Amino acid sequence: MNPILASTLNPIIANPTLSGHALLSITLKTGTNTVNHGLGRLMQGFYITDVDAAVVPYRSQPMNASTLTLTCSAPVTINLWVY
Repeated sequence: MNPILASTLNPIIANPTLSGHALLSITLKTGTNTVNHGLGRLMQGFYITDVDAAVVPYRSQPMNASTLTLTCSAPVTINLWVY
């Protein structure tokens, strides 16, 4: 590969956000919720990409290889990008 092309593309390819996927229409109840993220590896992070109420769910357990634990102050439906 051309060194200039490699120096441009390699940081993009290495970006962990690109190895994620969308979780759509996740319904969360008031309190603690467990969501299977489906990555098959330790999750590195997530973005809330859509939310249908004035609620900010937050991660309430350490990230692990199979689930994401979110806590909410009210019921809400969200979309997530997990990576």
